[in-house]
Parts: sequence; structure tokens; C-alpha cells
Amino acid sequence: MEYKRGRFSWLLRPILIALDLLFINILAHYFLQFNEQDLYFFAFDRINNQQYFFIVYSSLFWLFSASLIRFYEVYRYSSFLKITILLIKQYVVFLIGVFAFIGFFRSVNIQAFIVIKYVSVVFLAIGTLKIVSYLILKAFRVYFKGNIRNIVVFGEGENIDELISIFTKQKELGYNINAFFSDKNYLNRTGTIKEGLEYLINNIVVDEIFCAIDELAEKEVNELVKLANINKSNIKFIPKTSKLFKKRLRADYYAFLPVFSIQEGPLNNGFNKFLKRTFDVVFSIFVLVFLFSWVSIILFIIIKIDSKGPLFYRHKRNGINYKEFYCYKFRSLKTTQEVKGTYVKQNDDRLTKVGKFLRRTNLDELPQFINVLRGDMSVVGPRPHMLTYTDEYSKKVDKYNFIYRHHIKPGITGLAQVSGYRGEVELDTDIINRIKYDNFYIENWSLVLDINIIFQTLFNIIKGEEKAY
Repeated sequence: MEYKRGRFSWLLRPILIALDLLFINILAHYFLQFNEQDLYFFAFDRINNQQYFFIVYSSLFWLFSASLIRFYEVYRYSSFLKITILLIKQYVVFLIGVFAFIGFFRSVNIQAFIVIKYVSVVFLAIGTLKIVSYLILKAFRVYFKGNIRNIVVFGEGENIDELISIFTKQKELGYNINAFFSDKNYLNRTGTIKEGLEYLINNIVVDEIFCAIDELAEKEVNELVKLANINKSNIKFIPKTSKLFKKRLRADYYAFLPVFSIQEGPLNNGFNKFLKRTFDVVFSIFVLVFLFSWVSIILFIIIKIDSKGPLFYRHKRNGINYKEFYCYKFRSLKTTQEVKGTYVKQNDDRLTKVGKFLRRTNLDELPQFINVLRGDMSVVGPRPHMLTYTDEYSKKVDKYNFIYRHHIKPGITGLAQVSGYRGEVELDTDIINRIKYDNFYIENWSLVLDINIIFQTLFNIIKGEEKAY
């Protein structure tokens, strides 16, 4: 999740968009002399007033193409070359769009030279505005100390040294290093990594956290991700080498130094997030009302007769951004004590008689629909691991892949589970493949995929699964 920080800088992009649309439409009125007759699609279709229709068309086309090209995604560390490339791309796309408009309507008669002249003048105005605003912001950071990002740096190594040097020398980037934590005895360090974690707990004015991911222990990285989420700080990773480019990581360049941040997948889109959450709530209410309400009463009686202990069993698991939460289940074991390294195995003597049935049919997972309503989980997503296993598995999987898996809410079922990677982890390949399926799901999410996984889960319950014990 990318958090937007700053008091007024968020206004800059809407203002630039509004000014760009103003240039497009005012200059269209000056350069493009439309005919007074109506627009004709075919012999029998027409629209009144060519001028007004072009204003609507050009504005919508501009917004769509700019979003597609990410024309307005210019950041404080973006290079002048990147801005130039964005201008060229948008120029070509918008030129094609204007030609398409004229070619589509047989009643419009404007020469190609006039169109090229119009689009060129538009981009001269827009490009000048974009570059001037970019330079003004740089000067504002240097001379007025405004638009500053407060950052904290964790770790050690050549790339960390280079990053600190860039931020110290290039004041126009607007990064203020609040603190630097490392277990290596740097002269300019603020304290150790452990002290840095305590610093973040007590400090909520940190905009961004930069960490040398390869130099930190997995527990430290997990804790940083959790604290970044709590403080709504953006976390970025400094690689040991520049060869670690992955689809699920976005590489930004500070001078020539690559810095990674978690790539935004489909579920970072506001509408997709709303769609998934709505589906989760509706589906969970349906299950809780029409299934859980009467099944829990029957199971309460059977479980109590079968063995001593509570109906429900709750245990801590890692959720989105490593946030810990209590995950609920119907009790299937004789004990409720969580012990490290105790995956339930086939013919496990801790299983109760009714517990074997519950786990084989996945009915023990029904209370997790309560977790879904509480917002801790989703119906479909990567399965949450117990805290002890999170640390153990992270050592067997690439850190970037493992962190990405915790970028969305965990699920009651998931793509890895319906693909055969559920339950006990006997080999390293079991957890590696589970993470691969989880990350594939995150990168390719759709509501149709969720529904398909739910149906596949129901089919597997009826058919029976090899590792359902």
C-alpha cells in the first residue's frame, strides 16, 4: 500500500490536470475550426454541435490515456529524462486520438497539418507547465525547506551509504533523514536496529522507511512492515545488488541507485478493494446465517460429548502487513495449546474423533467467517500461517516473495490450497510452491477467480483431499 503524505502536495496533481484540460479545450477553439453542421456517424446518426462534442471527447480521451501512460505519476526522485519520455508518449497517443475523432466523423473537415499544429502547441503549453512546476518544487524544497519527507534508514552496506549520500547532497529531493539505525558501528548512526524499532513505535511522523532488506533478519523486516502499516509510512527496500528485479516489486531510481517498493496489484485499486470487501461481507453473512447458525449448535453438543474443552479454538496468525490477529476454528484437537513445529499429521493422536471429521470436511474453518466480517480475513486469499511458522518459512523463500504474500488479507481458502499445497509442509518445495500460487493469485486477482476458487474448494470437500487431516 502506497500512502499519500503531505499537507498540500496532493492538490498539485488535480490542479495540473485541470490546467492541462483547459489548454486542450481553449486551444481547440482557437485552432480547430469545426463545421457548423451536426456530427454524422453514419447516414442516420447525428450529434448536435461539433465543438462541444469534441470538448467532451478530448477531455475523456486525455484522462483515459494519461491514466494508462501514468502521465501524472512524476515524483520528487523522477528524472528530467522520465518527464521528457512521458511527454513524448502522451503527445503521440493524443495526436492519434484527435486524428481518430476527425476520421470517425465524415462531416468534420480539418487538415492534417492543422491537427499536428494544434497538438504541438497544446504540448508546448502542457510540457512547459509540467517542467516549470517540477523545477519550482525542487527550488521550494531547497530554499524554503517545504515539501519535505521525513525518513528513517535501517541497515548497512554500500547501497545504504550511497542512499544517505544522495539524500544529503541532493537537497532538491526533499528528504530529511530523521534517524539512521544499524548494528554496524557507523559514526553517524542514531542507534541499533532494535532501538530503531522502538523509535518507530514512539514516533508517528515518519513518512518513509528505507531498509537494507538483505542485511536485516526476517523478524526485523516483518516488524518494520507492521510498524510502517501502523504509522501509515511507506516502506522501501534497498537491494544488495541491482539485479533483483521482479514483477511484484516496483523499481524507482534515486540517481542510479535502484530502490524497491511493493508493487501495487489489482487489489490496491480502490474499486477492486471495495468489490472484494462487499463480496466478502455478503458471502460471510449468508454462510453465518444459513449454515453456521445451526451447525455450531449441533457441533457444540457433539464436541462436548466427545472431549473436554471449548467449542472454539483461537490462535494468533499473521495477516495483512504481518498484523497479528486471532483466527477462529472449531476445536478439533484434545489440546488448545499451540506448540512450535506441531503441524497436524496423518493419524495424529491429538485429534478427537469428531475432529478428524471436521478437518476432513473443512468444517473446522467455518468460524473464520467471523474473522472475515471483523475485517481480519477475506473469503479467498493466502492462508495465514501461525507466528512460529512465519519465521521458519521466511528462511526458505525469497524475502521479496514472502513479503509480497502478506500484502493482502489472508483467506479461508486460496489458490494454493485448491492446487494441492495445503496442510503439512514436509519439503521445502511445499512452502515454495505455496508462496508461488499465493503471489500468482495476488497479481492476477479478479472476482471471477475468487468465485472459481470457492467452487473448487467445495468440489474438493466433496471429492476429498489427500492432505485434509
